[in-house]
Amino acid sequence: MKKIISAIFYFLVIPLGKLSAQSENTIFPLGTISYKNISYCNDTLTNHQLDIYTPSNGKNSYPVVIWIHGGGWRKGDKSDAMDNMSSTVKEMIAKGYAIVSINYRYSTDFKFPTQIIDCNKAITFIYNHAAKYKIDSDNIALMGFSAGGHLAALLGLSNNNKIKAFYSEAEDPKFKIKLVIDYFGINDITTLKGPGTDNPHTGVTLLLGASASERPDLAVFASPINYIDKNDPPFLILHGDKDLAVDYTQSKY
Repeated sequence: MKKIISAIFYFLVIPLGKLSAQSENTIFPLGTISYKNISYCNDTLTNHQLDIYTPSNGKNSYPVVIWIHGGGWRKGDKSDAMDNMSSTVKEMIAKGYAIVSINYRYSTDFKFPTQIIDCNKAITFIYNHAAKYKIDSDNIALMGFSAGGHLAALLGLSNNNKIKAFYSEAEDPKFKIKLVIDYFGINDITTLKGPGTDNPHTGVTLLLGASASERPDLAVFASPINYIDKNDPPFLILHGDKDLAVDYTQSKY
């Protein structure tokens, strides 16, 4: 998975934007194979859909990067940030990596751990259907932005901890995470400062249904840092020190 690390260095700080149908044609290399709006829960919810992009070089399988969008857990779309990371996207596909971008349910209607349950469900779907889409189920990396960075970190660190509440069927995951790329995600809700920490209509307070001070147990439960152990995958964490939304100290340990 080392090539993934080199590929993502093209953009260290990026604005997030939704990918349009027209811009998609200019972002992915010519011949990229795409599968759009696949339900990973066998329902009709848009928030339970994913997109798959694979190279067209004829290989039997490709290592995969799971793309997890940001938006404060309350908005966003599976194509977010691709416009602004076109060089990175092109590099990953050109180097022989598949990309799977996923949606998940919003905190406006569903509180934590719904979001991590959905992400695990999406990865389980990819693992179970790997052969159909020519994906190497033994080489799965995660790439998340802001709220998606939090979810990517939590997915990667809890993957070997057997947290039943993080899975819809309350069973141990079959898949293993090989690498996590965390763009300015929240890693310790209990120490988070700034916007979204007390406003009940946004941020972590909306995610948890209470502030961290009101429900420290939930804040600990939802914080990736509490699942660190020696068996975790390698991480690449990127965070600008001028970030006004997520305190950059969330990425310093």
